[in-house]
Amino acid sequence: MPLYEYECKSCDQIVELLVRTTGEKLACPDCGSAGLDRVLSVTASPNVRGNSSLPVTAGGEPCSMPRCCGGGCQM
Repeated sequence: MPLYEYECKSCDQIVELLVRTTGEKLACPDCGSAGLDRVLSVTASPNVRGNSSLPVTAGGEPCSMPRCCGGGCQM
């Protein structure tokens, strides 16, 4: 059973959903909307310069951009 990431058209949240069957009706767990678009999942890469697993800026601070940990970094 694969995990897929979806972007909700109603609330713009990126959610990760477990898909059990191809015909399964999916809904956003935040707002309940069925308007979901599957997005490309990006694997996380640990920060080798420190103890954080979040992407970091040139100054070494976490980037804190939206969708940093789900759906890919927007840096």
